Amino acid sequence: MRYKSSQVAVGGMASGLCLLLMFLTGMIPFSEYACPTFAGLVLIAVAEEMGRKTALIVYGAVSLLSLLLTPSKEAAILFVFFFGYYPVIRAVLMEKVAVRPVRLLLKLLLFNGMIVLSYLIVIHVLGIPDILEEFGSFGQYSALVLLLFGNIFFFVYDYTVGNLTEVYTDYFAPRFLRRGHR
Repeated sequence: MRYKSSQVAVGGMASGLCLLLMFLTGMIPFSEYACPTFAGLVLIAVAEEMGRKTALIVYGAVSLLSLLLTPSKEAAILFVFFFGYYPVIRAVLMEKVAVRPVRLLLKLLLFNGMIVLSYLIVIHVLGIPDILEEFGSFGQYSALVLLLFGNIFFFVYDYTVGNLTEVYTDYFAPRFLRRGHR
């Protein structure tokens, strides 16, 4: 049985770990992309142990605190717009959309739409218009090249989220948390 106190405790610990990872974006070079992805992976355990609703509440709390407190607003926006909730809703997509090509198309549309929206917000709302100029010699095609590499990364990330979810439910939880196979 799931008790509210357990949900609060697990949610608080997961939120703290996610925020720690988000704070590392200011300390570790090039972590603006890695830390939001790792923070999102923490939510796999929350979703499996406490349910998707609790995981989404943790996501909301971490999103708000990341936007307010973390040093890298770019990383916070990437967490808010994709990497924070994707490990939680991926399971819903897997359950609700049975046709694999349609599921893949939906995942790609979600990823590309949210990443483009994220960077539009970074450029226009946060006032960081020179973000693409940092890539210099890529020239006018740098945004498309980055999106292409982002899609390759997304396939790796999606595969990783799926495998980590399986490892958690099939190996970790039964052995270390003494819970049966779901």
